[in-house]
Amino acid sequence: MLVPYDALLQLPSATMDNLIKEYLLTQVEDGSFSDTNEQVYISAIERCKLLLKQEILVVEFSEDDESIAIKHKEHLRR
Repeated sequence: MLVPYDALLQLPSATMDNLIKEYLLTQVEDGSFSDTNEQVYISAIERCKLLLKQEILVVEFSEDDESIAIKHKEHLRR
């Protein structure tokens, strides 16, 4: 089930930031931002927020295992 963008805006900002951080960590090869400076990291978070607003990235709730994750719209199971 996709979580509507308007519903995401209702989440506490810390929850949203943690969800985005988890997504970003899946996008880097070694699973960390240790070699990335803080500004790049902040920029990546802001870019994710924009992509969520544009519905290029979406938040999917899996009822099977009750997990939630950000995914690229093209990678959703149909």
